[in-house]
Amino acid sequence: MIGRQTQVVDCRESMGLAKGGGLAQRGTLSEAARPDVIAIAMSPGRRHITKPVCEITYGLRREGIQTSVLVLEAGTGVPESFPQASRGYGPTFGLNPTELEQVARHKIAVIHLGNVKSHVIHKAKEILSQVDIPAVVVAQCPVDFEDFAREGIKTRLVMPPKKNLATAGTVVDIVTGVTRGATCGRVKLNTLAKVLNKHLAAMGAGPLQRGTSPDKTLTN
Repeated sequence: MIGRQTQVVDCRESMGLAKGGGLAQRGTLSEAARPDVIAIAMSPGRRHITKPVCEITYGLRREGIQTSVLVLEAGTGVPESFPQASRGYGPTFGLNPTELEQVARHKIAVIHLGNVKSHVIHKAKEILSQVDIPAVVVAQCPVDFEDFAREGIKTRLVMPPKKNLATAGTVVDIVTGVTRGATCGRVKLNTLAKVLNKHLAAMGAGPLQRGTSPDKTLTN
């Protein structure tokens, strides 16, 4: 075929929600033939919309990037590590052993788990504390590497002090301005594809960026 690339995707273990099965069920994995990228999505619900992740996945696959999609079983609420003063009584965010194994067998993760800045940071921390994987965080709200490093999360450009280090995985890039529940624009899809291709190329050439030195370490 000219100008086309065929990808084989292992369908989910249960049918989707709504007409046409467009909204994925929680606790399901749509797995690509090659475990390059895994897009991690929140659980679907009235306030949690998975739409951007589906569009991101289609966009990345069109660019030839092998992308799996994991919709978390407990992808709503905040993790136990979230500050108690702000917790409330909602659901608790977390990953089960099966989901951790599914994430770990991929080369790089795309994390899109909401819009509230503090929630985005602590959910990424919860995932990366249990899986040693490089991650690209996709968010609607403005967030930078220092925001993650302040919470003990390793990042490509800023490293937290050793005494505060709380993750095995590393945030290697951030793409902001992707609105939850709205169509993801071509510019953002191109940016994400460019970022992932850069890191995947680096992995193919040698040791992953997990071993590279950050530009600076937080001192406070």
